[in-house]
Amino acid sequence: MSETKPQYPPQFKAEAIELVRSSGRSISQIAKDLGVSGNSLRNWVKQAQIDQGEREGLTTEERKELRRLRQENRILKQERDFLKKAAVDSTGERNSGGQCISRGTVGECLAGSAVEF
Repeated sequence: MSETKPQYPPQFKAEAIELVRSSGRSISQIAKDLGVSGNSLRNWVKQAQIDQGEREGLTTEERKELRRLRQENRILKQERDFLKKAAVDSTGERNSGGQCISRGTVGECLAGSAVEF
């Protein structure tokens, strides 16, 4: 069974990052004192440096946008695949749902037969 990552409030992360920057202590020691993993604290510090332009990489906002676009892309692909399955085969005949799909124009399709819904 996979473990879930604990969610830390943004203010907690910000204070932990400030502590790393101002205390002169190691990240490992600060992480231990705060009860978080050293890797988590390192990642927070790294992301803060990126967000402030001190380091190369995707900012937090860019990561959110990328996540949103990937999700949107996944949904659009699912919808496309669904519509492909619902479409008629290459004979151009309408399917049982009353859709009329042909290689001609929409007008030709509608003129050719009644469309039932």
